[in-house]
Amino acid sequence: MAEGTIMNNCSKEEDGATETENNNDCINCTDNDTNKITIKKANVKDPEIFSCLLQPATSDSDLDYIGIRRFLLARKAESGFHRRLDWRCNGKGYVAYRNYIRRPRNWENLQIPSHSSTPGNSGRWISTSSPLLHLFEVESWNSSRDLRSGTLASNHRTSFSSSISDSDHPRRRGVEPAYSFVGMHCIFDQCKAAVTVLKFGHMSSDLLAYGASDGTLTVCTVSEQPSVIKQLRGHSKDVTDFDFSSNNQYIASSSMDKSVRVWELSKGLCIRVIYGVSSQMCIRFHPVNNNFLSVGNTNKEMTVFNFSTGRIITKSVFDSEVTSMDHDHTGQLIFCGDAQGCVYSLSMDSHTGALSRSHRYRSINKQKCPVTTVQYRSFSLLAGGPVLLTCSQDGSLSFFSVALEVQGYLTLRCSLKLSPRIHSIRASFCPLLSLDKGEYIVAGSEDSNVYFYDLTRPKHTCVNKLQGHRFPVITVAWNHGENLLASSDLYGVVIVWKREKTS
Repeated sequence: MAEGTIMNNCSKEEDGATETENNNDCINCTDNDTNKITIKKANVKDPEIFSCLLQPATSDSDLDYIGIRRFLLARKAESGFHRRLDWRCNGKGYVAYRNYIRRPRNWENLQIPSHSSTPGNSGRWISTSSPLLHLFEVESWNSSRDLRSGTLASNHRTSFSSSISDSDHPRRRGVEPAYSFVGMHCIFDQCKAAVTVLKFGHMSSDLLAYGASDGTLTVCTVSEQPSVIKQLRGHSKDVTDFDFSSNNQYIASSSMDKSVRVWELSKGLCIRVIYGVSSQMCIRFHPVNNNFLSVGNTNKEMTVFNFSTGRIITKSVFDSEVTSMDHDHTGQLIFCGDAQGCVYSLSMDSHTGALSRSHRYRSINKQKCPVTTVQYRSFSLLAGGPVLLTCSQDGSLSFFSVALEVQGYLTLRCSLKLSPRIHSIRASFCPLLSLDKGEYIVAGSEDSNVYFYDLTRPKHTCVNKLQGHRFPVITVAWNHGENLLASSDLYGVVIVWKREKTS
């Protein structure tokens, strides 16, 4: 064998060089039967080659075998690196490469057209002409049919209980067809920092905005030609939250830089800055009187500002930092969560903006974790009335019924315990389906997937998941038409998923 001769000759040189140096010299040798192979240290960009070359050798090992094995492993690592580099240079990304190496054996006969709609193409429209499009872009565990029918098959079987892991896969029989997705609608990846919060416009199906940890706030449209409309710059630290006004003309944002900014979308300008003494964590416009702006901060306060003048109307003090909040549909109640896992109900006067604390729900968990999500819904099939969803950083999802006649008294109806989170991952209600369906929520996870859960199931709670992100999914949001779901990750990629039409 030619390679064996080369390596043997090099290993017998007695020039005092180390074994690793000998192997590097041998790689640069010329094979009489093949073309000249040159691999220089300076050109090696894949770290796998070093793990191949620096494997320890025992005293009784055969030098011929060691040399040949290292040479072949080095060529394999170099080949894999160029292969991945070629995919990146041709406009394709991780998802397409992953699905390519997992392709079925007869994939050439399926005549799947190639697409470049990956995280490397910001805001690119993804055509859905081919039924096998999502083989290259997204894995949605929503069918057990084969690839020829245009969907992916799932062979995973995992049992669920009230305490489950995000990495568990949904069972075939438990998939909810109404939360099946046909693939990615569009992708925005121009942001270079983690996207911490994203929302669709009020009563809007195509206006989307998201804030990032670099202080930027991006406004875009997800219509048939997705594009970025405005990029708002002014915050010097993480954007923690923002909210649209009722007519979508203004955005109010809060940040870790202790400021609140109000933006006029048509001009892309900051028209008001309100400075505080601590980091501003959450913010909401009043749903009825947009002149009121409620802000929660790390100084254990909730402050109501006058939008027109920027002056403080009233304050309410809490036991811990206010981390999340939401209004009810009437504007007479505010629900907020703090850093100790408590959820509060506050009454608010829509005319004067005065606040008064009504009720407090204490978490039963011994470990107190911040509440990352507080979301109100005016009607629920499970509760037969208004409900509240909360999500904590320890992975606890809680579902409350709200008694409006008792100033927002909360009653815990059910809860779901997921794996604890390192990041502040948020959850959201799913669209209502019909009178005979359960109560569904969607949440991101740190294993880079988007999960759908049915809170009414005692077992097998996870009914679907979406795969496409490469990093932990931080937040999710539905549009008003309930046909698009947006998700963002720690790397700054925003994916808009298109839901399959159901009768």
